[in-house]
Order: sequence, then structure tokens, then C-alpha cells
Amino acid sequence: MLHKGKHIAVIRLSAMGDVAMTVPVILALVKQYPTVEVTVVSRPFYKPFFKTIPNVTFMSAHTRHRHKGLIGIYRLYKDLKNNHVEVIADLHNVIRSKIVRFLFSLSGKRSAYTDKGREEKKALTSLDHKEFRPLKSMVERHVETFKKLGYHLDMSTPVFLERLEVSEKVKEIIGDKNGKWIGIAPFAHYGSKTYPSDLMQQVITALAKDKSIKIALFGGGKHEKDLLDKMAAGLENVYNFTKVISFEEELQLISNLDVMLSMDSGNGHLAAMYGVKTITLWGATHPYAGFMPYNLPIENCLVADRKQYPLLPTSIYGDKKVSGYEDAMRTISVEKVVFSIQSQLAVSENCD
Repeated sequence: MLHKGKHIAVIRLSAMGDVAMTVPVILALVKQYPTVEVTVVSRPFYKPFFKTIPNVTFMSAHTRHRHKGLIGIYRLYKDLKNNHVEVIADLHNVIRSKIVRFLFSLSGKRSAYTDKGREEKKALTSLDHKEFRPLKSMVERHVETFKKLGYHLDMSTPVFLERLEVSEKVKEIIGDKNGKWIGIAPFAHYGSKTYPSDLMQQVITALAKDKSIKIALFGGGKHEKDLLDKMAAGLENVYNFTKVISFEEELQLISNLDVMLSMDSGNGHLAAMYGVKTITLWGATHPYAGFMPYNLPIENCLVADRKQYPLLPTSIYGDKKVSGYEDAMRTISVEKVVFSIQSQLAVSENCD
């Protein structure tokens, strides 16, 4: 049975890449079911993701004050109830969202949650009995969640957010877009999935030789800003945007890139939301786990050498360390990274 005109609460509280992976699913939902009303429940920081999507409103989950603890979870339930929510799509499936689902079930409201495939992922990263095979993407898993609620989404045609207008502040730094723009986000939360800085410097220097392109560097925090300042030093067409512009301005810039180079981290997912051609680098983690950016061809995922490091992937999130695997990402050559980016630039140019 297909539902029409329902008000759906979509819950995904964190992290940035995971929230970004809900965007194409919600885009498909409102496009294919135009009478549906959606309230996205997430951290306030992610509100800009959903700003331009029709029929979507955003509810901030303030998990450190208003919605903190059991009383806070009840407040979140009441906030949604007062907003006349009829259906819960829980794309996070954590204790907080489970309790909200339970409270809605007491009043007969329907809900469904995303099965994260934890056992399959455990087998993929096992050091003893590894099952090395591609798992469902998180986008596919979210689509299944909506199917349980009666919303059958056709994802055969990719859907993206529209490109954003770049602010004057961004233009003052990088100038007008009269050539190709490359974004590089060289950091990840864990070192096991961060490309070595000396190799990244070689990548940036090699790409910067082409003066027809401009390179935007992305990071977070003073330490990363200082590192990127050093990488950009002496390269006139390389610009470090770390701690210089707002997050919304970062999204504007990312949406106008021709290619993004990212680790297995949030920036790759941000670029994918806008249909930007993306190259991702993988160390301890692997695209088979299902966290590959939306609509990304597998050949755009450059992975560490499994012949040399046969236990890969050793982790889903990069938080587990395996002795002797510290240099796994060094098996991804600078030449391969540069070639992959240049190839995507050529594809982009042919599409213009």
C-alpha cells in the first residue's frame, strides 16, 4: 500500500557523511511523492544540507540541552508529535531514535528503521575469518527503510542538490570561475584513513603545475589550517579555506567544484550531494563496507594494496589499529591519484 500526503519524520543525528548520505534518498522521496511532507531531525549544523529541498523542514536535535537524556528524548517526541508527524523513518537506529519510535508506536504511528548490517560488516573487517565482498550501500539500506513504510523509491536516475551561488567572500579569495576548480580535503578523523601528508603535498604540487586550474583546500581546526597553509605555500593557484569561510560558504564552493579529492570522510559525501566528480582514498577502511559516496563509480575509490596488506579492511570507521599496517596508504601512488583527478577533469570538460 502506497501512502499519500503523509508527514514523515526522518531521523539521522550524526555524523556528517552519514547525514549527507540521506540527502539523495530524501530528494528521491519528495520528487516521487510530491504530496509527502518531510521533517528532518538532525544536529543543527547539518541544516544547510536540506535548505533547498522542497517539502522538507528541519528540526534541530539539541542533544546537549533541550533533548538531552530521557526527559530530552521525551521532549523530542513531543516536539515531533506537536508538529503532526504521522510516520517515523529512523535512519540512525540508536537508543535515542529507538525510544522516539517506541513512543510513537504507543499512539499507533508507523515506523521503520535502517538495518546497518552490523554482522556483515563485522565479517568484512574480521582479521581471522574475513568475508571480502561488497555490502549494500547505506543509500540502498535507507531506500529499503522507506519501502517498509510503503514508499517505493526508484533510484535508477541519480538525483543531486542544485549548485549554489558562491558568496562574494569566496570570490574575493579564489576569484571568478573561469577555469577548473579542484577541491582537496586531505584529513580524516582517524590516521589510518588519512593519506600521508608528504604524499599529499606531492599531489597538490603536481596538480598546481597546471595554471588553468585552481585548488581549494578544506580542513577543520587550527592544526589542520597550519598544515594546509604549509602545503599551499608558494603555490599561487592553491587556496586554503580552513577557518576562513562559514560552513554554508564551504558548501557553496564545494557545489561548484569540478573534482573533489577526499579521504573516506565527510567531504567526499558533501561533494557527492551536488553530483561533483569525486575521488576517494581508502586505507584501513574500504568502499565495500557501504560508505562509498553516493553515485560514485568504484574505480574512483583508490584503495591500499590488499596483496601487500591482505587483512584490509581492518575497520569500518578507521578506529581500529593493526600492527604493521600503519603505512598501508603509501601503496596508493601519487601518480595514480594525480592521474585519476586529471582523468575526471577531462570527463568534466567533455561534459561542459
